Amino acid sequence: MTTVLAIRHVAFEDLGTLGDIFATRKWTHRYVEAGTVDWSALDPLADDLVVVLGGPIGVYEADDYPFLSKEIEFLKKRLAAEKPTLGLCLGSQLIAAALGAAVYPAGVKEIGWMPLQIVGVGQASPLKHLSAEQTFMFHWHGDTFDLPDDALLLASTEACKNQAFIWHDTVLALQCHPEVRARDLENWFIGHAAELSATPGINARILRGDTQRYGPALERQARLCFGAWLDSLKLGSR
Repeated sequence: MTTVLAIRHVAFEDLGTLGDIFATRKWTHRYVEAGTVDWSALDPLADDLVVVLGGPIGVYEADDYPFLSKEIEFLKKRLAAEKPTLGLCLGSQLIAAALGAAVYPAGVKEIGWMPLQIVGVGQASPLKHLSAEQTFMFHWHGDTFDLPDDALLLASTEACKNQAFIWHDTVLALQCHPEVRARDLENWFIGHAAELSATPGINARILRGDTQRYGPALERQARLCFGAWLDSLKLGSR
């Protein structure tokens, strides 16, 4: 049985369409809450796949959120063994940090629906399914990272060059949110209400309208993207 561990930082940023894909494949998945789990009891090599989900804090805020240091150590051990790992938003930034790259404020926030530009080797990767010609992408982040050593850049946006990378074929990291389901995003608008009110030019009404417009295509294309990447891992044959 293929097992998936999902590391969650806030309840409403969950697996989304990935959960549907795992159910279809009859893979078992479970969540742990990053802020309260006993990291010393968690085996970084036990599961076939680890998915590190998003959250509203920064990798560099370990003084305020000490669990971040433990989470990065967990990821360092998993990545050293080259075990399949997927990072989304904060998850991608934690992976970058675990690989030795700097993570820092981007200077601009990307919140809302904007297309991805698939670059370089990304055009022959599963991310080809997320190209601007096929879907808009959902974004919600204010941090970014330097590209880790040995990582290959897959996608960019005008405001954020390093949107997605792959590392040693088993690790995929995306600062954007291809996993979101349109029906779930109202929870995000509520949960991030304070950030929305402090960000000029964006509000829940705009995001809600764009979600109705672009959400169905992203769900369709994300299933193709994630499905192709999961197939490449050949987890059932490991």
